[in-house]
Amino acid sequence: MKKEFFSIAIDGPAGAGKSTIAKKTAQVLGIEYIDTGAMYRALTLKVLRNKIDPLNYKEIISLLSKSDIDFNDNHIYLDGVLVDDEIRENKISKNVSYIAVIKEVREIMVSLQQKLATRKSVIMDGRDITTVVLPNADYKFFVTASVEERSRRRYKELIEKGEIDVTLEKIMEDIRRRDEIDSTREVAPLKMTSDSYLLDTTNKTIDECVDFIVSIVKGRS
Repeated sequence: MKKEFFSIAIDGPAGAGKSTIAKKTAQVLGIEYIDTGAMYRALTLKVLRNKIDPLNYKEIISLLSKSDIDFNDNHIYLDGVLVDDEIRENKISKNVSYIAVIKEVREIMVSLQQKLATRKSVIMDGRDITTVVLPNADYKFFVTASVEERSRRRYKELIEKGEIDVTLEKIMEDIRRRDEIDSTREVAPLKMTSDSYLLDTTNKTIDECVDFIVSIVKGRS
C-alpha cells in the first residue's frame, strides 16, 4: 500500500451492490467497512418504531440526538442492540430517503462518519461519501447498475426473506422514485465526481467488482 492508512469512498444508487462489494473488499484488504447507508436506515428504523412521521424533521432530529449508532465487527448497533436484519426490511427502504434529506441529520451523521475514518484504513459506501464525507479519499468509486437489474436484485432479496406483498413493478417504481430523491435533493445530492472510477455492476459478478477495486488500490493494471 502507498500509505500506512488509506481510505476508499464508494457512492452509487440503491441496489447497485455497493454494500456487498464494499464488505468483501474490506475482507480482502483487511480494512474496516463502514456502511453509512445503514446508519440512516438505523435511524429510520427508530423513527418508525416510535411512530414518528418521516416528514417530521424536528422530531427526527431530536430523536437522533438521543440515539446511539455504532459499528462493531462489521455489524451495526442501534442503542446497543444489533439491527443488521431489521434495517433491511422493505418499509425501511421506502422511508429512508425522506430522512436522509434532512440537513441536520446529514450533518450529524457526516461528523460521526468522518471520526470513524481518522483512526484506521476504511472503506465507506453511501450517497455522498466521495463528495461530502471523504472528499479527500485516496480512492473513489461510483458503483451503479441499470434500474432493471437493481430492481430484480431487490425483488429477489425480498422474496428470499419471505416477503409476499411485493411485485417487481412496484420495486422498480420505488427505486426510480428513490433515485430521483437522492439525485435532486438540496443537501448532498448523489452524483459521480470527476476523480471517481466508474464501476457498472449490471453484468459483473461480485468477485469481478471486488477485484476491480483491489487492483486499483494495489496499483495493478
